[in-house]
Amino acid sequence: MSTVALGAKRLASVIGDGPWKTPAFESLAAAVAAAITDGRLPVGARLPSERELAVAVGVSRTTTGRAYAHLREQEFIVTRRGSGSIVQLPSVPGGRIDHLLSPSGADETEIDLTCTAPVAAPEILDAYERALSRLGAYLPGTGYYPSGLPVLRELIAERYTSRGAPTDPDQILITSGAFGAAAIAVRALLDVEPHEARNRGAARSTSRVLIESPTYPNAIATLEGAGASLVTYPLEFGANGHHWDVDALEQLIRQTRPRSAYLIPDFHNPTGSLLPEDQRPQLADALSRHRVVPVFDESLIDLGLEEDSPPTPMASLVPDSVTVGSVSKICWGGLRIGWMRIPRHRVDHFASSRLGLDLGAPVLEQLVTVELMGSHEAIVAEARSRLRAARDSLAAQVREWLPDWKLVIPPGGMALWAELPEARSGVLSIAARNHGLGLVAGPNFAPAGGLDRWIRLPYTVPDAELDQVGPRLAAAWNDAKSMAGRGPLGRARIVA
Repeated sequence: MSTVALGAKRLASVIGDGPWKTPAFESLAAAVAAAITDGRLPVGARLPSERELAVAVGVSRTTTGRAYAHLREQEFIVTRRGSGSIVQLPSVPGGRIDHLLSPSGADETEIDLTCTAPVAAPEILDAYERALSRLGAYLPGTGYYPSGLPVLRELIAERYTSRGAPTDPDQILITSGAFGAAAIAVRALLDVEPHEARNRGAARSTSRVLIESPTYPNAIATLEGAGASLVTYPLEFGANGHHWDVDALEQLIRQTRPRSAYLIPDFHNPTGSLLPEDQRPQLADALSRHRVVPVFDESLIDLGLEEDSPPTPMASLVPDSVTVGSVSKICWGGLRIGWMRIPRHRVDHFASSRLGLDLGAPVLEQLVTVELMGSHEAIVAEARSRLRAARDSLAAQVREWLPDWKLVIPPGGMALWAELPEARSGVLSIAARNHGLGLVAGPNFAPAGGLDRWIRLPYTVPDAELDQVGPRLAAAWNDAKSMAGRGPLGRARIVA
């Protein structure tokens, strides 16, 4: 644990130096708490004295005293005689990590690289407070909004329209995260409407779904759970990373005649790859000509980490397509609000299918999302800046500590996808536990098996943890190379 002493000027540079909203002690305490939760202030660090901080941020000694007292009450700091005020994280009943998120169970002492999810954006607390003030207007109603709050659907529709995919609010369905949206979409598409079944004929399988390899593990589990027969398209790997060969993909479609597809063309999970602009019309044409109804997962669409123009939305190129997205990857994994953009002629069918799963997303979280969308551009800019620095830091560590691993820097997303010198990612994920790392082995991302030469390395953990990944990973790899055989590997059913 870090024991570094933070000077008052250093702390002020992290949290800002005002002006502070009234009451000043609460806004000052909130700024310190936010810096602790997102990793800018490491656990174990010693804060400056109340008097020193008062001078640095331009408030009275009484204000900093009350702020420190507030932080002690919230368990963000502990003050010991002779040691000063030490940063800590508040205790959370039941733990901060659900054991289902990790294939081998959760351990809060580990650096968790099993999940690509951010800590809460600084704006989250204020958004919840503002949303609570608006909640009263909804309490006289039943609280059931299976399609979502109209105000949120309008905001999302406007975003699609501004990106070049004209969208009516009636085409938007609010869900519990992008994963929930994908589950609804898969169920609806595999549940063939009678008039479609008559028109398709017997030659096409209504259960076949095209899916990339590697891909998002929960998508594999969801499709299999829905009874889909997976048609796997392996992404090509070259000097510039993974890429799509649309001609090969179309040949696979022609041979297997899938009904639907689940594709991640925008900062693909887990590779971070981006479908080039010149290939987008080509892919759209192939899907449309063969009457494949695709589900495009745009969960990471805002996480381009280079200074390139935003990618053309596939919804603008494939009219009969479904797009899913969420705020979880930008704002906070705990904000489980996602959505679907649905073709007009499929809205009723999808809405009916959705009612078989749940009766709508929580009203308060939808209101929080409305508030956050007012600061969307600023939140995205901050997230990109933070993730870009984290990506480059982790890549530098891998190259320093594991120079024989192959690494292509992705243009976006939340993780590196590294190729190992030997097919031992399963063993590595087991060995990593002894070095305080939680990893997900490559085969979890493989719909048809394989990929044991690959490992996903998220760079979403706080900076204080990220700095420790390189040496721990190198020690785990040394152990993995000396371990005989492979340990048992079950697919991780819940990996974000």
